[in-house]
Amino acid sequence: MNGLFATRFIRAPGRTLIAIFLSCACAAHAAADIPDTTLVYCSEASPAGFDDAQYATSVEATAAAYTVHDRLVEFRLDGSGVNPGLAQSWDISPDGLQYTFHLCHGVKFQTTAYFKPTRDFDADDVLFTFMRMLDPEQPFHQAYPVVFPYFRDLGLAKNITRIEALDPYTVRFTLASVDAPFMQKIAMPFASILSREYADSLLASGNARDINQYPVGTGPFVFRSYVKDATISFDANPDYWRADAVRVRRLVFQITVDPAVRLQKLRTGECQLMSYPRLADIAYNTSKKPFDDPAVRRALDMSIDKHAIIESVYQGAGQRATNPMPPTQWAYDASLKDAPFDPARAKAMLADAGYPDGIDLDLWAMPVQRPYNPNAKLMAEMIQADWAKIGVRAHIVTYECGEYIRRARAGEHDALLIGWTGDYGDPDDWLGVLLGCDAVKGSNFAKWCYKPFDDLVKQARATVDVRARTTQYLQAQRIFKEQVPFTPIAHSTVYQPLARGVEGFTIDPYGPTLFWGVSLK
Repeated sequence: MNGLFATRFIRAPGRTLIAIFLSCACAAHAAADIPDTTLVYCSEASPAGFDDAQYATSVEATAAAYTVHDRLVEFRLDGSGVNPGLAQSWDISPDGLQYTFHLCHGVKFQTTAYFKPTRDFDADDVLFTFMRMLDPEQPFHQAYPVVFPYFRDLGLAKNITRIEALDPYTVRFTLASVDAPFMQKIAMPFASILSREYADSLLASGNARDINQYPVGTGPFVFRSYVKDATISFDANPDYWRADAVRVRRLVFQITVDPAVRLQKLRTGECQLMSYPRLADIAYNTSKKPFDDPAVRRALDMSIDKHAIIESVYQGAGQRATNPMPPTQWAYDASLKDAPFDPARAKAMLADAGYPDGIDLDLWAMPVQRPYNPNAKLMAEMIQADWAKIGVRAHIVTYECGEYIRRARAGEHDALLIGWTGDYGDPDDWLGVLLGCDAVKGSNFAKWCYKPFDDLVKQARATVDVRARTTQYLQAQRIFKEQVPFTPIAHSTVYQPLARGVEGFTIDPYGPTLFWGVSLK
């Protein structure tokens, strides 16, 4: 690397990093002297939209949730829990079923070319945000009926029984059962708070879908324009309520799919920050034959040469994965081991399962680079070659990123490469969201609903006793290893180059790129 930029490293989703503790004061931000500078971020893909509730990737979270919007609570970037956000404080009932949030006063929604607010943020906005996801009869949901994958996959759609405004600045959530990681869940991008006044204006004009293209929030940057596959432009929010969080006048995303081109733009000064350069798991659709047979899944699993993939795809910046969650996660079962790499045995297992002539399948590969998979095309080709040795004829398929996720959620695949960046630092994020029955129509890409496993995960979610939760998660991981709904490949090391003039930047262990407190010398 030359002298134009420095590189900082973090092992995803590790916890060794510098934490940013955001200001929790609820005073409106005084008109600060924001430097007349432009920060250009070379991003790897176009967001599918700016309506946080309907997306589950870091591309949309970076472009909307952490740029335009805020949430009731925000993650501490050291992984130790949550900080106050739009809620300055909260109370939890002794039985763990009621959460009462005391909201900030004086927080303003953004003024844009397409919306001018007439009131400050209050409880009505919180109610609108969550009731839109909870109640299918809610008018805006009826006018713009989209899927809310995280809200459903996390069990919130079933577990939240009531949301009520006790007064203009107090909101209470009532749950049907204890949800140990509830506070972490509502710090996630899908829970970004929207303006009810803006939504009402869109509904009245018949333009409800515009909420996905023209966002309005209380966040640090104001959306200005978006040209798909080219640029997204933002201006600093002069009314932002967190002191010193906005330190550049303009923020521009240059959408650059090729990592080599992103790197070259960084070198030449066209951008000052970029998403990961080039230097992961395979889900089997268990709702389809022959992938409904655990013996077939075990044969596919043990015929993949993970060591070769990690060396070639991750180029040393990866760690072999054996579990459905990373070793930095509490309740990780270090005793679990992979079946040995044994193509001959795998071929015999396929024959014993009734497939002596092998099988044909489509193997989907992501079209974009992700932090958990720096080169999906190469990985797919290596797996294709491994499977060919046991008589499995894999045809590699890909789609545009948004289409890839949409089709995968619908279960159109046979097997696909996918991955996960931990969103809220709890085992439920991995075992529940990726493998739970509630998530079969969402982020459970294996379409695997196995009651003994699901019961353990739900029991763990419903208690705050860490020892009991750990025991249940350990048992769940052993069931996973027996059933092999997907093959864990690697835990990646994520690194993010930036120009030397960039100050205040910290890598977020939960996936998105954050611009809070980032400045240019």
